Amino acid sequence: MSSATYRILVRELRRRASAGRAISPEMAIQVLTTPREYLWDILSAASMMKRNYFDDHPLLCTIINAKSGACPEDCAFCSQSRHHSTGVPSYSLKPTVEILRARDVSARLPVQHFGVVTSGRRLSRREVSTLAEMIGSHPPKSPPAWCASLGALPEDELRELKQAGLKRFHHNLETAASYFCQICTTHNFDDRVRTIQNAQRAGLEICSGGILGMGESLRQRVELACTLHELEVNSIPINFLIPLPGTRLQSLSPIRPLEALLAVAMFRLTNPRAEIKVCAGRVHLRDLQSLIFAAGANGMMIGDLLTVAGRNVAEDLQMLRDLELLPDEE
Repeated sequence: MSSATYRILVRELRRRASAGRAISPEMAIQVLTTPREYLWDILSAASMMKRNYFDDHPLLCTIINAKSGACPEDCAFCSQSRHHSTGVPSYSLKPTVEILRARDVSARLPVQHFGVVTSGRRLSRREVSTLAEMIGSHPPKSPPAWCASLGALPEDELRELKQAGLKRFHHNLETAASYFCQICTTHNFDDRVRTIQNAQRAGLEICSGGILGMGESLRQRVELACTLHELEVNSIPINFLIPLPGTRLQSLSPIRPLEALLAVAMFRLTNPRAEIKVCAGRVHLRDLQSLIFAAGANGMMIGDLLTVAGRNVAEDLQMLRDLELLPDEE
């Protein structure tokens, strides 16, 4: 594209951002292919879009891997799949006391959500009831609120969790519908959409995003972003593939920092009202991690991930203080 074309694009992005209007799929493709010299113009438009609906306070979350490994699904990226040999520990649902202890640790951090994450296609009925009882017995008097990622649950079980006090349900689409069969064959894209809709009918907030850098095309990244917009999810976690040894995607190269920033900006510009959180793989941005907020993100996951260590929490909090998004420690 010519310089004149990009100048026209930037003007239109700013016009839509000032009005809080989502951009079109074709504009989203142009965002992802922006030359480096126009990067700051794109980030500026994404940041403007964010300010229509959010203040500067960062939305943070932490998770606990409450049930690990032995998953029968064959998701190509996942170290917990029994189709891969990764050496990841396998254990059943952790005792309630361990989950509550982890939540207490999170409560000492400036986080809004604490997520209970379990492996497998879905939890059993008994396991769901165990978690519902735990959540109901420990309603949060202050943040973090309860969030959970428990697999493909039916509406009645999601309603039970909602009534117990669960605020948000996490269920990623993972990738675009047109690419999903390249990533997973043991269930389909519609299964994942159905679970999200079950959770919405149960009255839960929805956290749903995907993983970028799994071999999908730029157009498929836009397809994913647009599907999330159509589903009206509340929060979009953007993950960048961590190519883990033993998985089918182990040989892929990590996403490059500027490519990642443009992806964050594209998701913001196509999803003006959703939280945009950068989660797994944020370390691929290296020294540019703080720029996710300039690119339209308004949150991130801190602490350890499911099967790999996250960035040091103290470093993340200091980064947020340096950006003056959090107050200095007294």
